[in-house]
Amino acid sequence: MDYIKTISQKADRLNHIVQDVFEVSKAATGNISLDLEDLDIGKLLQQTFGEMEEDLRQSTLAWRVEIPDTPMLVHADGQRLYRVFQNLIQNALKYSLDGSRVYIALKREDGMLTASVTNTSADELDGSIDYTARFTRGDSSRTDGGSGLGLSIARSFTEACDGTFRIAIIADLFTAYVTFKAVSPEE
Repeated sequence: MDYIKTISQKADRLNHIVQDVFEVSKAATGNISLDLEDLDIGKLLQQTFGEMEEDLRQSTLAWRVEIPDTPMLVHADGQRLYRVFQNLIQNALKYSLDGSRVYIALKREDGMLTASVTNTSADELDGSIDYTARFTRGDSSRTDGGSGLGLSIARSFTEACDGTFRIAIIADLFTAYVTFKAVSPEE
């Protein structure tokens, strides 16, 4: 029974990886179907954070969230953007230094809205690695079940929705930025 359970788990994991690769490939070639609408990126980020609350509470991390209460509208696909934020938060959950803080912020500047997720990595980061490339893992010795697709998906879905995605690394401080042009409520 243990052998069958293990095979089933591996098959499920492989199925998820294949689906993720397919989605990333579609997004990268512009063949992904999008349901673009004006949506409140702040509410979407709070919703994502709220739906992951159980996992967040079970972690040793302290979460610092700075999301304004005022509407912050962007033109994007809500389901794809939800997946972007979910992947970024999961990335922080998996790879942050135990007991450290994770900062999630949303800011408006010069007509642009930028969501950021900042954490201190448990492992030393290599600034020369493109962490958004498919199957890239920060540490090749990791055996945590990750596929190395999370940040690639986040970048691909952000760009498919006409946003920009970038990563900044300073020593072991890792920050992912998701930026969209703000939609003013009058438009």
